[in-house]
Amino acid sequence: MATTSLSVLLSNPFSPPRPHHHRFTPKNQTHLTIRHHPRPNTTSILSCNSVLRCCSFRNSKFQLRTSMGDTAKKTSEDDEDETLLVVGEDSAFFDLARQKISSWLLFSLVLGVVLFVLDFAWIDNSGLGLGNAFIHAVSELSDSPEVVMLTLILIFAIVHSGLASLRDVGEKLIGERAFRVLFAGTSLPLAVSTVVYFINHRYGGLQLWQLQSVPGLHQLVWLSNFISFFFLYPSTFNLLEVAAVEKPKMHLWETGIMRITRHPQMVGQVMWCLAHTIWIGNSVAVAASLGLIGHHLFGVWNGDRRLAIRYGEAFEDVKKRTSVIPFAAILDGRQKLPKDYYKEFIRVPYLTITALTLGAYFAHPLMQAASFGLHW
Repeated sequence: MATTSLSVLLSNPFSPPRPHHHRFTPKNQTHLTIRHHPRPNTTSILSCNSVLRCCSFRNSKFQLRTSMGDTAKKTSEDDEDETLLVVGEDSAFFDLARQKISSWLLFSLVLGVVLFVLDFAWIDNSGLGLGNAFIHAVSELSDSPEVVMLTLILIFAIVHSGLASLRDVGEKLIGERAFRVLFAGTSLPLAVSTVVYFINHRYGGLQLWQLQSVPGLHQLVWLSNFISFFFLYPSTFNLLEVAAVEKPKMHLWETGIMRITRHPQMVGQVMWCLAHTIWIGNSVAVAASLGLIGHHLFGVWNGDRRLAIRYGEAFEDVKKRTSVIPFAAILDGRQKLPKDYYKEFIRVPYLTITALTLGAYFAHPLMQAASFGLHW
């Protein structure tokens, strides 16, 4: 949520967290068949978990078998081919009928308060102006914009990934909502500082190549950036959790973009970095891209580690039929796409991403003017 180019996670190599007690063990398998659903139903999955726990199936592994097509005319062979094993959650599922106006009013209030505090405490020099002091302190380390850029990314990565790795411990100590406020309250200002510095210094450093006059390159870069946002923001699957209006959870998503890659933020970040680096073509862009891609590659390992600790056997099942490299699991047959796979993208969160991405593109002049005004 903080920026186009910043996300994810730091491990503690000295004392790895212990697995949670609700880890599944594959003694028995209970198969539950749900037919004629247009999409895997998250509510059904959760309710089935609850029922199984109440019936003393805690040591049994169960798999929710969901068919996404018309089952009335299927043969047994077709059913076997098109049936999907779903142990994770249906990503980007949004039931308008279940939304509460009060929750979204509270979300708007929280967002307004966050932006006000961020502006007063970090951005506005007539307020506390902590952001200006932070950028000045980091800039004192070197006259090289490349070094400063990498340092800003490193600071963000340590704080953001470090807190993400301490999530289990932190939530036990202060609760899920309080930890989310701590996490966002420290990560967001650092992300804003890094993005503003990049905007203000993106044409600094050494020019390595100049390809902006190449026919068709602008269109290719624009399209790459546009697509990258569909990978970059899986957090928009539940904005109410992002703002701690609803209790934040660590989700095990399995449908939608997750069928293409298990780590969409990393893929989106690589696409964003390559597009901007090719277009700008200087040493600052290269430094920023190296830092951001390195951070997200670490997040691939750390994200899998944390999900394995939290979900155990269920994550291993999802991992087997998904891939880090886009489309790899689909091409080698581990991931079987339903015939109506496109419907998993015709959902409110993805439509929201589309609108915000187009809005951000047209707002580029305003963003650049605001960044220049800060003199960071």
